[in-house]
Amino acid sequence: MKMTTPAAALPEDAGALLRCLEAVSGESDFLTFGPGEFELTQAEEEAHVRHVRETPDQLYIIGTIDAAIVAVLSFTPGRRQRMRHSGEFAMSVGKSCWGHGVGGLMLDALLEWARATGTVRKITLRVRTDTLRGTALYRRKGFVTEGTLRGEMCVRGEYFDLLYMGLQL
Repeated sequence: MKMTTPAAALPEDAGALLRCLEAVSGESDFLTFGPGEFELTQAEEEAHVRHVRETPDQLYIIGTIDAAIVAVLSFTPGRRQRMRHSGEFAMSVGKSCWGHGVGGLMLDALLEWARATGTVRKITLRVRTDTLRGTALYRRKGFVTEGTLRGEMCVRGEYFDLLYMGLQL
């Protein structure tokens, strides 16, 4: 299983992006959304991808295997000038790709892009405390735990803590 180099999402990827996110939402309880909760229409997703492509401090990338989208990563900076140097990313990887280096390749692409911007100085994320593979990957890439958000996520009536992690560039 070999993923191609992560690439910027294109508006024409919108349908496949939505299908990938819906599929991944049913494979993992670690995500902030479940099946049917990613509610953008294809037209809205196309518009979102166009907006990100036109905004130099935002990123939306995909990872593919055999032309199928298997991973998605987005980075959004703070909205106000005083917070624009810092932003949060979210990543989804298809379960069949877990443990095959796909997440690491996606993170490498994010970090390379962020360093090249000259403006992004800090990257943050929130991850469930029991997402052991994910937290190990983030630590290998240099992220540190900055805090714990108690009971931040609720899945089928069970509450989970999230780690708030950050990386200073």
